[in-house]
Amino acid sequence: MNTMDLTSSPYQNSFGRSVRVFLGGSRVFWLILPAFAFFLIFFFVPVLSLFLISLDKPVAGVVEPQWSFTATNFIRFFTRDTYYGAALRSIEMATLVALITLVLGYPLAFMIARTENPGRNTFYMILVLCAMQLDMVIRLYGLMVLLGDNGLINRALLDAGWIEEPLPLMYNFSGVVIGLVQFSLPLMVLSLIGVIRSINPSLEEAARSLGATRRAAFWRIIVPLSMPGILAGSLLVFAISISSYVVPALMGGWKVIVMPIHIYQQIAELGKWQFGAAIAVVLFATSVLAVVVYQRYAAITAGGRT
Repeated sequence: MNTMDLTSSPYQNSFGRSVRVFLGGSRVFWLILPAFAFFLIFFFVPVLSLFLISLDKPVAGVVEPQWSFTATNFIRFFTRDTYYGAALRSIEMATLVALITLVLGYPLAFMIARTENPGRNTFYMILVLCAMQLDMVIRLYGLMVLLGDNGLINRALLDAGWIEEPLPLMYNFSGVVIGLVQFSLPLMVLSLIGVIRSINPSLEEAARSLGATRRAAFWRIIVPLSMPGILAGSLLVFAISISSYVVPALMGGWKVIVMPIHIYQQIAELGKWQFGAAIAVVLFATSVLAVVVYQRYAAITAGGRT
């Protein structure tokens, strides 16, 4: 009776491949474990804590979850125009900033992506990145010097006799939008450069050879193919704008009340952690909804199934 050589059997070979796949996967797991642990400890746990606190009865000065599970804080948020209006204002402001940065950033990103000279390309990139080298607060104070009632713009217009009184460029909705656009414009440009650079120029040349004008080739070839960068940049700018606290506080002068302002007032000034956590949960849910809409629209534009 011949004995079976287990080392050469199909079962043994399959088992060996499974072991190698498992070991390879475990090595990948150990590589991502530090980032996963950091994300779990410093993001998931705080967000979960805020969600649990938002379901407690409002008690000033109490931070720990009380496990009362009530919707009082959310009912208060959605039934009072002060807070509900702040949510709509935050969404409106973030959407407007995303559109403005897209309009301003796309031509700049297109020029940088199509610049073949290494020296000029590096120079343009330095111009885009240099604004990000300063702290945001310092940049906003620079804008305040420029846009204030006695700032450079109003002083120049007054001295030229073009206006009789200073223009309201700060401490209003427009001032906050200008500050957010100044802060987030480099992020939009950087999101677009790589996508536009990856578009094969021969596609545009083929369209031109078939009779399309330069404008038609741009709108029908370049823009659709750069849609992933447009969506990613818009989502990034929207998320940053809707959650910004420093820009509305400095450029709005506490007159433009958005959701981050309410969160700060409820927690830092009034000690109402439960209601502040509820506003934070609404803000987080709004950002997550924007991500979901982005994923759906990205799948549609990419030809995927919904």
